[in-house]
Amino acid sequence: MTKPEHWPDLAGKIIDKMHVLPIRVYYEDTDFSGFVYHANYLKFCERGRSDCLRLLGVHHHELEANSQSGFVVRQMNCDFLKPARIDDVLEVKTRFVLATGARMHLDQSVWRSDDCLFKANVTAALVDAKGRPRRFTAEMVEVFSSLKP
Repeated sequence: MTKPEHWPDLAGKIIDKMHVLPIRVYYEDTDFSGFVYHANYLKFCERGRSDCLRLLGVHHHELEANSQSGFVVRQMNCDFLKPARIDDVLEVKTRFVLATGARMHLDQSVWRSDDCLFKANVTAALVDAKGRPRRFTAEMVEVFSSLKP
């Protein structure tokens, strides 16, 4: 397995209290028109949320192994503004708005240079193996709060 230090920015970066993840658009991301298929913006945002958590020290595999819990999306409001095309280099930006109890509210957007292509307001929750809400630990609340504007 390749060690993470060989690819220090693989999970993106935290810049000005916001997580930024670069994504290149591949042929598999597009539909017959050559534009990114709409559902793939949701996948891009999932990668952004996952890598943001990773950089904050919250790892999905550890949550599952240690407490049989994981994150689920409770609600997502999306606005598709402009299309992305094959070979575009995009940035997925993730900002925490609020994290309390078992829920987090995030603003996410996908950019190509100075053009915002997609926006989403996301509510995600931490749940146990039976789907019941599980409160964030004090450490989680602290690191999530570090990214609030």
